[in-house]
Amino acid sequence: MPSTEPTHMVISFSPVFETEADLAALYQAPTAGAVAKEIGLIDKYCRRFIELSPFLCIGSLGANGRGDVSPRGGEPGFVHVLDEKHLALPDRPGNNRLDTIRNFLHQPNVGLLFFVPGFDDMLRVNGTAWITTDASLMQRFYVNGRPPLSVIVITVEEAQLHCPKAVRRSGLWDPARHVERRSFPTLGEIMRDQLALKKELSAIEDFLARDALKLY
Repeated sequence: MPSTEPTHMVISFSPVFETEADLAALYQAPTAGAVAKEIGLIDKYCRRFIELSPFLCIGSLGANGRGDVSPRGGEPGFVHVLDEKHLALPDRPGNNRLDTIRNFLHQPNVGLLFFVPGFDDMLRVNGTAWITTDASLMQRFYVNGRPPLSVIVITVEEAQLHCPKAVRRSGLWDPARHVERRSFPTLGEIMRDQLALKKELSAIEDFLARDALKLY
């Protein structure tokens, strides 16, 4: 049987779209409602969505302009609405790569995409971010007697409830379309192979299992 492993190839496609006029020739103009729904603040609907959300993806830009997206999660409402123009996001212990917060030292622009389990809608928020360890903000986010490492403060410039088409197409919340985890290698197996680790797989899996318990 032929191998199903991907082969290396050189991508040599030329860009088709180089100007906004090129895009306009292919895509229809957005409806008036799609444009108008973008607001510059956190209104009562955005606030309630954030209060319900336990998970988001945060996008940032590095010093070299390269984009990065990171997941963040916590209890519903783990992101606090300080006022209609400011959000506060606790930075909990992670892998200490610091990709996102290091990016903010160079490029403050940020994009947030909030999810609520079971909702097909999403909330998009764009703005600028900075990092603080201000005591009054840190106090908001104590869990089990422990503070976050820092707090990311976002100045909101744009906010909009995003249409549900992407989630509906994906069947993200449909149990019938959920994938059995055993159909994909474990993180321990992947790390062993990608990093050429010499340790026994059981030791790697044990370390990862213990590390995953360190939520706060």
